[in-house]
Amino acid sequence: MTESPAPASAPVAVQKPQTRTHHGDDVVDAYEWLRDKENAEVVAHLEAENAYTEARTAHLEPLRERIFQEIKGRTLETDLSVPTRRGDWWYFSRTEEGKQYGIHCRAPIASPDDWTPPVPEGALPGEEVLLDGNAEADGEEFFSLGTFEVSSDARLLLYGIDVAGDERYTLRVRDLDTGETLPDVIEGTFAGAELSPDGRFIVYSTVDEAWRPDTVWLHELGTPVADDTQLFHEPDDRYWVGAGFTRSDRYLVIGLGSSITSEEWLVPADDLRAEPRVVWPRREGVEYDSSHAVVDGEDVLYILHNDDALDFELVRVSASDPQGEREIVVAHAPGHRLLGVSTFRDWAVIGYRREGLARLGMLDYTDGAVSEIVFDEPLYSVGTAGNPEWAPPLIRLGYGSFVTPSSVIDYDPATGERTLRKQQPVLGGYESTDYAQERVWATAQDGTRVPVSLVWKRSFGEAGAAPRPIHLYGYGSYEHSIEPFFSVARLSELDRGVIFAVAHVRGGGEMGRQWYEDGKMLAKRNTFTDFVDSARHLIDNGYTTPDRLVAEGGSAGGLLMGAVANLAPELFAGIVADVPFVDALTTILDPSLPLTVIEWDEWGDPLHDADVYAYMKSYSPYENVREGVAYPRILAVTSFNDTRVYYVEPAKWVARLREVGADALLKCEMVAGHGGVSGRYNAWRERAFELAWLFDVLGVD
Repeated sequence: MTESPAPASAPVAVQKPQTRTHHGDDVVDAYEWLRDKENAEVVAHLEAENAYTEARTAHLEPLRERIFQEIKGRTLETDLSVPTRRGDWWYFSRTEEGKQYGIHCRAPIASPDDWTPPVPEGALPGEEVLLDGNAEADGEEFFSLGTFEVSSDARLLLYGIDVAGDERYTLRVRDLDTGETLPDVIEGTFAGAELSPDGRFIVYSTVDEAWRPDTVWLHELGTPVADDTQLFHEPDDRYWVGAGFTRSDRYLVIGLGSSITSEEWLVPADDLRAEPRVVWPRREGVEYDSSHAVVDGEDVLYILHNDDALDFELVRVSASDPQGEREIVVAHAPGHRLLGVSTFRDWAVIGYRREGLARLGMLDYTDGAVSEIVFDEPLYSVGTAGNPEWAPPLIRLGYGSFVTPSSVIDYDPATGERTLRKQQPVLGGYESTDYAQERVWATAQDGTRVPVSLVWKRSFGEAGAAPRPIHLYGYGSYEHSIEPFFSVARLSELDRGVIFAVAHVRGGGEMGRQWYEDGKMLAKRNTFTDFVDSARHLIDNGYTTPDRLVAEGGSAGGLLMGAVANLAPELFAGIVADVPFVDALTTILDPSLPLTVIEWDEWGDPLHDADVYAYMKSYSPYENVREGVAYPRILAVTSFNDTRVYYVEPAKWVARLREVGADALLKCEMVAGHGGVSGRYNAWRERAFELAWLFDVLGVD
C-alpha cells in the first residue's frame, strides 16, 4: 500500500447536536444539520471536502489520466448500435469521437421482408437524425434522457429531458416530417412516458412531494396541459405507479407496486378515457405481472404471480375475465425463480433463474412447452432486448459474461438458429481466452453456501494459486442480482493483476426468492455477514490477504460497505462506497423524505415498530461507527442532487468516521444525480478516479 502525501487538515464539520426520540430512545445527532442543501454553510462544507479529496489524491493524477486513456483507447468512440426494426424503419444510435452523448437515428427498411439489420461503415441510405443528445445538452452541466419514443405511424417523437439530475423530466414532441417542436410541453414528469398507438395522446406519470410516482395522466396533443385527464391516482405511500401499452397495442396497462404487493388495471388502447378495469385486486404480499397475447383467436393474459408460489408461477386467464379460471402454464418449482414473460403474436419468451444464472426459454402457445436457449459459458448473463414488434420472425437477445464482451444476437424460434449481429468492440488486441472466470462457494456463519464469482487475467496465474490483490463487489438488496457482465474499465484492473470478485450475498436475487427473503427486514444482517464470510473465504483459501483486499458497493450496496467496515474492518485495506445508504435509520424514520414509506417493505418500519427500530439501529453504519477501531481507508462518492440517497448520508458518515481517526474521503458531484455524472467521457474520468484510488490502496500500478 502506498501512502498519499501529507495533506492539509481535513474539513471538520461543525457539531450542532439535535436530539431525536423514538420508542423511548434518545439519539443525539451532531451532523443532521448537513441535510439543509440550501444552507450556504452546507455547500461550503461540501466544497471543502472536495478540495481536501483533490489535495489528498493529487499524486494520483498521472495514474488517473493513464486509466482514462486506457478506457478511451479500448473503446470504439465512433460506433453504431445494432438497428432495431419497428414498422418501416430501422432505429439505432450513434456515438462519435469526442462527443459525450448518443445520436438517435433511423433509416428506412429496404423491403417488408427485410429483418437483417444493416451494419454500415458510414451513414445509412436515407438516414435521419431524430435527436442529438449533444445538441440537447449544449450549455448544460448535466443531461439525461428519460423518455424516447416514436409514434406507431413514425411521424412524431416524444422525448423527456432532465438537466438537473433530479429525475424530473420535461416532455416535448417533435414533428419528424417538418422537424418542428410542437407547443405541447409537460414539465415535472417521471421517466417512461408513452405515445398512444394512434399518436393522439401522451400517457405520463408525475411524482408526489416524496418523489413517488403516484399519478398517471392523459394528455391530448394540441390541448392545454392544464386540461389533462387524471387516469389513475394511488394515495397509498407504499406504491409506485406507472403505465405502458402492451406490445400488441391492445391495452394500456396501469401498474402499481410496493416491494411485496402489486396490482394492474387495463384500459382499452382505443378508448383511453374508459374506466380502468382491475386484473386482480391487490392482496398484501401477492405480486403479479401480466402480458397480453391472442391464442386461438381469444384475448388472454399470461400472468406471472407468487400467490402461494414463492418462486412464482405462470398462468393464463381470459382478458375479458381475468379473475376467472386460471390455467397453469409453468407450475411453481422451488429454486426455479420465474422472472418475467414477454408475449408476441406467435410465442412468448420466459425469463427465469436457476442455479444462480439468468436463463431464457421459448414458450409454445399450443402445448405450453418451454424450450431453454442454452449457452456454453459457465457464467453469463442473457436477456431479451430491443423487440418492439408484435410479430417478428426473430427475437433480439443481449448476451455477455465477465470475459465475453456484450453481444447482440438474433434468435430464430422456428429453427433455433442464432446470428451474432454485433459484439462490443474492444480495441487494443483484447482476447477473451487471456482471461478466466469461475464461481466458488463461501460458507456463511449459519452454514449457507454463498456464491462468489471471480474473473482474472491468466498470465498472472490461476486464482487462488498465490495471494493476489482482489476487488470484491457486493450489493444484496431488493432481490437485485449482480450478473456476470463485461466491463472495458475493469480491464485496467485485470491487466494489473487484480482479481475482480462479486459476493452474491443474501438480499439479492441470485439464488431465488428465498435468497432475497433471507436478506431483508429482520434478516438483513445476513447480507453483511455473508459479505464478511465471503471475504474471509478468499483470505483463508489463499486468494488474497487483508492488505490486498478492497471492497466496493453502491446505493444499498453502500449500506453493505458501511456495515462491513464496522463489522470486520480488519479484513479490508480500503472501501469504495458509491452514493451510499449509510444513514439508513434516520432516513427510514422520516416518512416525509423521498421514498421512505415505500422502503418499509424492504427494511421494516422503525417508526411504528420498536423491534425494527432496535434491529436497524444495531447495523445502520452511521450509528455504529466505533471508537478504538483501525478502519480501512474509505472513499465515499455522492451526488448533490441525488433524490434516492441524499448526499447528507455519506457527508455525515465521513464526519463521524473522522471523529474516530479514520482516513475517510468524500467526493461530492455538485451537478449530478443518483447515477453520477452524465456523459460517457465524464463517466470514464469518474471511474478512473475511483480505480486510481483503489490501485493506490492495493499498491498496484
